[in-house]
Amino acid sequence: MPVDEDVPTADHARAAARLGKVVDKAVGEVDLTLPQYRMLALLASGTEAASVLAGHLAVSRPSLTALADGLVGRGLVERRPAPGDRRRVDHVLTADGRSALAEADEAVQRRLAGLLAHLSRPQRRRAVDGLALWLTALDAARADR
Repeated sequence: MPVDEDVPTADHARAAARLGKVVDKAVGEVDLTLPQYRMLALLASGTEAASVLAGHLAVSRPSLTALADGLVGRGLVERRPAPGDRRRVDHVLTADGRSALAEADEAVQRRLAGLLAHLSRPQRRRAVDGLALWLTALDAARADR
């Protein structure tokens, strides 16, 4: 049976899962979990309401509350009343949260650079370009929701 080069294979799915574990270990070095890292990264682009965050992170509202509680308790995120809507509470990244996110980003970058060192220069470029394309696809899919 011919293989469609535009369709990911099981090997690609497994590589993505393994990369996820690499990121998980990297953020663990700076005392974050992968869901916490994802939430901080999302908040880096702006304030979000709980319902919006839950949708973007693909978690339930109770799970988001527990996740946010941990980050608020550590001073990395603040909850603030939304202007003009007394029922809504926004989540905002604090200065400490920005620092924690920067540390986590650096830890992930180090881990990825270590993996890339096992590839030739042209392969490294293709791998990095591929990640950039995945980001484009992920952002487009989020915008479609």
